[in-house]
Amino acid sequence: MTMDRSLRIRKAAVKIRSVLTRAERIKRLQELEKFKDGDCPLGLPKVRVPKISMKKKKKKEPPAAQGQQKK
Repeated sequence: MTMDRSLRIRKAAVKIRSVLTRAERIKRLQELEKFKDGDCPLGLPKVRVPKISMKKKKKKEPPAAQGQQKK
């Protein structure tokens, strides 16, 4: 049974990946200068995945409400 479109969360499809592909790991290791051309792509060392935190957007107050708080 499928879920109705109105009930789906748009950001649900965007997940934080905890594992990198071999190509991504090699690219990251080259940036860290731990992998050189000609090295074996098998048995690569672990690479830390950067964590991205989502910040909630603050709601803007109307200008009239801001002026009352200053007094």
